[in-house]
Amino acid sequence: MNSFKYASQGFNYLIRNEQNFLFHLIVGMIVLIMGLILNLSLVKMSILLCVIGIMLSIEALNTGIERVVDLVTEEEHPIAKVAKDVSAAAVFLFAIISVIIGFLLFFEPITRLLQS
Repeated sequence: MNSFKYASQGFNYLIRNEQNFLFHLIVGMIVLIMGLILNLSLVKMSILLCVIGIMLSIEALNTGIERVVDLVTEEEHPIAKVAKDVSAAAVFLFAIISVIIGFLLFFEPITRLLQS
């Protein structure tokens, strides 16, 4: 039960304090709703859920890394900067991949909708 409690506290922290996490969460919900409206297959919806889950998880890990670095040093340090920049790059890279995957999943249904 404690694990669930700590995870819930972490999730609440992310929602209340991390603008980027909240952005990804809202966009993820919009994408899922669009998937339902466009009647995406079960496989495509599963892929969307995985991509959204990974994106949110990477954003959460990025926040954790940033907070640990802040805890270790308050002054600007080149290695601390690299740690923060690399974890931010991981989020950015997967965000690009997520957009590409979303395009691939939604292209056909949107094209079909526009042609009808």
